[in-house]
Amino acid sequence: MNIYELLDKLNIKYDLVTHIPIYTVEEGRKIDRNIQGIGCKNLFLKTHKNEFFLVVLEKDKQIKLNDLRKYLKVSNLHFAEDNYLKELLQVIPGSVTPLGIINDINNKVTIVIDKDLIDKKILCHPLVNNKTINIEYSDLIKFIEYLKHNYIIY
Repeated sequence: MNIYELLDKLNIKYDLVTHIPIYTVEEGRKIDRNIQGIGCKNLFLKTHKNEFFLVVLEKDKQIKLNDLRKYLKVSNLHFAEDNYLKELLQVIPGSVTPLGIINDINNKVTIVIDKDLIDKKILCHPLVNNKTINIEYSDLIKFIEYLKHNYIIY
């Protein structure tokens, strides 16, 4: 299913802007001025047991992987190689987005959402890095639950 069709099916309202491809949070700062919402960064992580986590947090927030590892109760946590990103979410670096779980049909990726995003409108890519949409936090949860994915509030 097309990402926009699913958003519409779930009655998720969003604004969309098209822009030059962006690959970093810094490049995204220019886009943030054109659309309402909190810019986010997305970290695609894995364990040595091939457990996958997509961490969504405010663009300027720092995270200590060791603290996150302890919270998730996993023994090892590091950035996943690009081939896993393509295989599981079918996106490329720079396009990482929680909406990518639409392509994770085997539910291998757990979404980890920063608690500071609760009740905010967040910005994310709709599977490509030359577009940005904004959606409400509650609508992101609705999207995740519809796709029957696990998520953790951190």
